[in-house]
Amino acid sequence: MKQLKTLLLATALCIGTVSFSSAQSKIAHINTQELITAMPEMKMAQKELETSSKKYQTDIQAAVTEFQTLLKQYEAEAATKSEEENAKRGQEIQEKQQRIQQFQADAQKDLQKKELDLLQPITEKAKAAILKVGRAQGFDYVLDASQGVTILADGKNLLDDVKKELGI
Repeated sequence: MKQLKTLLLATALCIGTVSFSSAQSKIAHINTQELITAMPEMKMAQKELETSSKKYQTDIQAAVTEFQTLLKQYEAEAATKSEEENAKRGQEIQEKQQRIQQFQADAQKDLQKKELDLLQPITEKAKAAILKVGRAQGFDYVLDASQGVTILADGKNLLDDVKKELGI
């Protein structure tokens, strides 16, 4: 009888341990920033953004050079012009300066929008690959190690598996 109680107790403990261990979540981690940086789409997006940025810089520099030339010309001719003409020319200079500032602001907004438009599909592709690999390997949670989060668990790093999924 005592052996039967011991056997039942041991069986209950085994069942409880198995149930408890299967109830624990499987956790993995990945550095999404490193993944996205390694993606070929990201490299192409960066080149496209650099090209656009250089074009805007060239256009802005040309406008500034033109403005400086105009300003020097007005300053050189100011003594020979009437007050009314100088006031009109001063107004033209202010308007040109405001147009340059507005162009700079518009260029910055355009670059930010373009960056968002280019990065969104890349991050979505990375997220889909992470989910696919994580689910295929039976993980309940995949933590992002790129956000300054310290990973204390010994969960698996999915970076190599996701890179393989993406063909990188």
